[in-house]
Amino acid sequence: KYTYDFGDTAGVTPLLKMLTLGKDYRTPPIHAGGLRYHGMAPIISWLIVKGYMRSVAYAQREVFEAANIFARTEGIIPAPETAHGIKYVIDEARRCKQSGERKTIVFNASGHGLLDLSAYQAYLSGQMENWEPTQFNYPNYTN
Repeated sequence: KYTYDFGDTAGVTPLLKMLTLGKDYRTPPIHAGGLRYHGMAPIISWLIVKGYMRSVAYAQREVFEAANIFARTEGIIPAPETAHGIKYVIDEARRCKQSGERKTIVFNASGHGLLDLSAYQAYLSGQMENWEPTQFNYPNYTN
């Protein structure tokens, strides 16, 4: 819902207009710690509501598969939060390759995954639970 909400679960920050699940929403135990938040940055929320951007969701294992590809090709272990963007970039590059479209694709690598090596170990050993976006009640933010 695009509305004013607190930026924290304690309700002490100023109200921010954002896409939010509500400050009392409890997130699933996924490995992308920085993505476990009830709201979206106000500027990103505005861009989505106005139709300039869209959000996508991926299953946890496919995100780590993309991160593994990135680590093997670029030599950088990305943070799980960054790996979500990498998953989209890989998918978009494959779409362009298939269609013949020439496109510059830019993304933000927001952090390394050196504090998340246990998550990578779980993925590589086949022990990672595959949280699916459909397991949660996420609203569809479209105009």
